[in-house]
Amino acid sequence: MSETPRVDQVHWNHAYLKEEAYKLERELNAAQQRIKRLEEAGDAVEERLGCGCGCGGPCRVCQSASGNWFEAKEAKP
Repeated sequence: MSETPRVDQVHWNHAYLKEEAYKLERELNAAQQRIKRLEEAGDAVEERLGCGCGCGGPCRVCQSASGNWFEAKEAKP
């Protein structure tokens, strides 16, 4: 199966390409906004991360969760 089925189905004319470009840009902008909101939410949760075990700081489980969040947030395709 193709990785670009929408492009494969295009009847290549300039008006259609322009409309597809507009659609893709709107989808990209929406995805970027969603990523920004998810990162802000993840950062807010990470700031409050703690298990309440009283060990004078986050335990290994909390440290692992915090590290996993940092790695996921910084991963670039």
